[in-house]
Amino acid sequence: MTHEAAGVPTTRNDEDRQDNVPQGNDDVQDVQQDEAGEAADPEDAEQRPEARLARAVQVAEQALIEFEIAVETFRVEVENFSRLHHQKLGPMYARLDELDALIAEARAAKTGDPEDERKAREARAVVMPMPGVDELFHDWMDTDGLSPEAAAMLTEQPVRPPKRVRPSEEARRLYRELARKAHPDLAQDEVERQRRDEFIARVNAAYGRGDVELLKELVAEWEAGPVQPPAPLSESEELYARLEWLSRRKELLTVLAKELEDGAIGSMLRMAPDDPDQLLEDIAEQLLGEVSRREAELAEMAQQ
Repeated sequence: MTHEAAGVPTTRNDEDRQDNVPQGNDDVQDVQQDEAGEAADPEDAEQRPEARLARAVQVAEQALIEFEIAVETFRVEVENFSRLHHQKLGPMYARLDELDALIAEARAAKTGDPEDERKAREARAVVMPMPGVDELFHDWMDTDGLSPEAAAMLTEQPVRPPKRVRPSEEARRLYRELARKAHPDLAQDEVERQRRDEFIARVNAAYGRGDVELLKELVAEWEAGPVQPPAPLSESEELYARLEWLSRRKELLTVLAKELEDGAIGSMLRMAPDDPDQLLEDIAEQLLGEVSRREAELAEMAQQ
């Protein structure tokens, strides 16, 4: 968005006022000078409609950035939880499926019932499904394209999966600091927006892994970068257009936030908002109990 300095409108006709001032009257001239000083008072300039509108845009921008930070932190938790859920609990789910298939097959072999045989085939199909697109690309793609693990392998970098669902408090603090300072929505031209887009992409990747040291390096890098001059006041039409864009952006983020919250992983995270990592441990304990019960059932069927 191109910004141009808006001119300060005059509140009275200075030339007409000077014509009405009697010459040689020091008291009246002093009043004239006082009035002129008041007209040039910066506080009066701040009451201009454009200035009030500019402040409204500034407030809306900051509110949107805070909203985006909240959505992004939750998105990272959802993706980390999903990845760790698969890594830690995937083998347990696979074991449960295998036990279900073995139990169904043992029951079908014992009864010879066609219905039991059908159920046994279905249970075995769950264990050995035909690969689909999702299975073929599992762990290679996420919502942003290539997963961190896949990207690391393609670039010959060490794989650094997330260590926990929720990054540490230090990582969260550094991420918020960087997002507020370097957010692309604060750019005043396309070149600056591209620079910020590329930088924030690196920030998001570091935050997703909870890499505190890299986030600290990014803080230092940003602080050493070019200092952008404050944006001059825009014309009222451009400010209104800016407010409309911010409103549309917020609507899109609201939709994304609802999708994250209503998804299976988001719903699970809402069950333990204070300690999502412990939730994984609790689920693992429940799955181990289910595995033990099914193994006991299978063993009992084998003895009959």
